[in-house]
Order: sequence, then C-alpha cells, then structure tokens
Amino acid sequence: MNKRTFLKRTATLGLAGLVSFESLGSWLKQYDSFSADELAVDEDFWAGIRAGYKLKPDYINLENGYYNFVPTETLEKYIEHIREVNLQGSYYMRTVQTENKKKVITKLAELMGCKPEEMALTRNTTESLDTVINGFHWQAGDEAIMAEQDYGSIVNQFKLMEKRYGIVLKVLSVPNHPANDEEIVEMYRQAITPKTKLLLVSHMVNITGQILPIRKICDMAHSLNVDVAVDGAHCVGHFKFRIPELGCDYYAASLHKWLSVPLGSGLLYVKEGKAPSLWSLMADWRMQDDITHLAHTGTHPVATDLTILDAIDFYQKLGPERKEARLRYIQNYWTSRVKGNKNIVLNTPPDRACGIANVGIINMKPADMAKVLLDKYKIWTVAIDGQNVSGCRITPNVYTTTQELDAFVKALTEMAA
Repeated sequence: MNKRTFLKRTATLGLAGLVSFESLGSWLKQYDSFSADELAVDEDFWAGIRAGYKLKPDYINLENGYYNFVPTETLEKYIEHIREVNLQGSYYMRTVQTENKKKVITKLAELMGCKPEEMALTRNTTESLDTVINGFHWQAGDEAIMAEQDYGSIVNQFKLMEKRYGIVLKVLSVPNHPANDEEIVEMYRQAITPKTKLLLVSHMVNITGQILPIRKICDMAHSLNVDVAVDGAHCVGHFKFRIPELGCDYYAASLHKWLSVPLGSGLLYVKEGKAPSLWSLMADWRMQDDITHLAHTGTHPVATDLTILDAIDFYQKLGPERKEARLRYIQNYWTSRVKGNKNIVLNTPPDRACGIANVGIINMKPADMAKVLLDKYKIWTVAIDGQNVSGCRITPNVYTTTQELDAFVKALTEMAA
C-alpha cells in the first residue's frame, strides 16, 4: 500500500478511523530509509500515524500532558486483556498473574536501561514519589529540598513529613530562563547543608516543560552525601534517555502520559541496594526486602499492567527517535512563530524542552486565556497561574498537525492584539 492509497483510505474512514497494527507496520516500512529529522517535517507521514487514533472532533487537543489517550491498536489490546482476565477470573490471578507482571517489569526495565530488580509498577508518579518520601527514616531537623515548580501533591507529601516528624523544608524556585546548567546546579548546591537528607528535582518541569540537567544535579548532590529523587512524570516515552545515565537514586514516571498506557500506570525506580532501607507504604504479605515491598497495593486492574507491553511495542515500532524529533519540531514550529510578539510571553526556554511549552499573554489571566481559546477558537489547553508561571501549558502530540498549530498561532496573535 503506497502513501496516496493509505491516505485516501484513511480519509474515507476519517483520520480517526481504525487502522490495524499491520497497516501501521506497512505504513512505517515505507519510511525505513528516512531519518528521524527528515520525517519530523513530513506531514504525510504523520497523517498516517494520526489515522491510528480516534480523535474527538469538537476541539483541537493541545492538552495531552495530563493524559495521552491510547492509540486505537493499543486500546484494542487493552480491551482484549480485560476480556481475558475476566474470562479466567481468580484462576488467572492465582496462576500467571505474577509471572506476567515480571515480564512487564523486565521489558520496561530494558526500555529504561536498568535492572528488573530496580523497577516496580505503580499507578502514577505521585504514588511512586510519595512511597519514597514516606519511606525515609525521617528525624526532627532533617532537611528536604524541592522547588515551588515541583508537582503540588509531591510537595504536600513533604509537608506531611514536616507535620509528622518535624523535618525542615527548603523550597526553591527554578528560573524559567536560566543562563546555563550551572545556574540551576548552583541553586540546589547552595541549599544543601549537613542536615539535608533528600533532594527532589523534576526531570521535566510539568508546568513549563523545561528539562533540567539531572546528571549534573545528582553528581553535585552525591558529592555532598545527599540522595536525589527525580520526578519524571512527563519523560518516559517523550524523549530518549536511560535512568542509570541520570545518576539518581529514585525515579518516578506516569506511563499513561507520553508512553500512552491506559490510565493508572506508573513506574518506580529505586537504585540497587536502596529499597531495603525504605519503609513500605502498604505492607506486602511476603514482607521481602527487595523493591516489591514498595509496590504492594492489593488486588488491582492487572489488564492495565499487561497493556504496558503493547504500549512499548507501539512506541518502539513508531520509533523513539522519530517521536522525539517530531515533538521537538512541532513545539518549535509554534513557539518560533509567536516569539517576536511583544504581548506574548514564552515561559519555556526552547533549547531546554521537547514537546511541552508554556505561553502567556500580557494583561490576560491564564484562566481567561484558556476559556477564550476553547470557547472562541475551539482549542483545549490548561491554565497555569502560580509557581512563578503565568500562561497556558501547550502539549501537542504525534497526531497534532501543523494546520492545527497554525490555528493556535492565529488565535494567540489575535488575542495578543
């Protein structure tokens, strides 16, 4: 099937029509000789990818950061898993459930470049990081460092530790446009004292999309005997990296974001040797000292766990390099077109981001901005007003077209006028 035939067929179905895994495979095969950078700007190629999603026609969705809904083929696999688990019932839960979970963890660990023994499945980033924070053996006077731009519920978990144990919180503010990596590293360095026990840092700041120099921060913190927990909620499946290369002690991510697993899927990485020293959030019936004691939640929706395998298959078939290149391209596509407008404020440094950016309009509240974008222009975003950020977070996805981004740029320009 050539490109013209494929596009004609999917146009008949509507770009939200069902496209089989085999059709997608044939589509991708035609582009094997093209580099990721070449394909990043090829709208025909991404129209074929878009055909594998069922999209709501009511608005342009530029708020994929909260939840990347799954492509049709992954959704169908998910439904198959639900049916199969329901068919087998307790037989499945008491026989192959544990073994299948190990297979999922092994494949996920391979994707992230770590050992299966360092990886656990959770329901989201919040659960993963709260497990670590709650698991520390805190004493009165111990210090924890974080930034006001870190995710609210994670910061609040530290506040619970403050109330319970009397620990001291040091809350910093990450600059939206740092001069260089060293400015950020030095900001964290100056906050560390001999009483500092844990440093929380965002791999990608969730409200702006800024990617922080994690390895440099971790190396600095470890030189001062401080552990580092990294919030990677938006990173897995977004851009390529391997967790051990970051040098962190703990890493958390939500797989229902950029890896496009169904809702309620996350990971927790704990560096080898550190799991036994953490308290369990919930008691595991086996009470082992390995990482499994940190991820026990009782009976849970195992079909979601199984679908992680399918989501990884889709991601690898699409190509991590292709996806990252496209996300970088479309973010730069719209930001470069509004950058020179004196009434538009970009809260994200373009050279420190991938697919996510935050934009504001002078003298317009973010909530009003988001409302006008939806009501008048039929563009769905999310307002961010606080933590030194004022604007709307813009998170396109691989199915987003440049035509949709042109409509968004036009809307911003008119609103800014």
